[in-house]
Amino acid sequence: MEFLAVEKILGGKKILHKQIKNRMDLIELSKIGISKNALLHLAKYLDVTMHQIADFLSITERTVQRYSLETRFKRVVSEQILHIAEVAAKGSEVFQDRDKFIKWLNFPNKALGEKTPISLLDSTFGADMVIEELGRIEHGLFA
Repeated sequence: MEFLAVEKILGGKKILHKQIKNRMDLIELSKIGISKNALLHLAKYLDVTMHQIADFLSITERTVQRYSLETRFKRVVSEQILHIAEVAAKGSEVFQDRDKFIKWLNFPNKALGEKTPISLLDSTFGADMVIEELGRIEHGLFA
């Protein structure tokens, strides 16, 4: 997975105030926190509502609304934001098209217990399952 894609999905260096070159950069970003502005870029990329993105992060939509654009989320929430951005980057890489990836995210998947991949993004384990399924698709292995 290309880290530049994660950076781009979250609004780029201008929004993150940091370039993402490797996993250590993801760790550093999670420690300083991901801003609401970066979260809004992720929500737009995934074509989801603020209510949906808040559900993925186990926070209330009202909490997100209260934050200014520069307010940073705590580490646990920031890690989940980064993990979801990794899913988005991997999906766009595998499908080579954002719109095809978004369509796949919202369609029930047999390998994922007939759940939609997007419904699993509220859990680290679920996001990992989605990444694993994307890996199988990338290598031509379908369930």
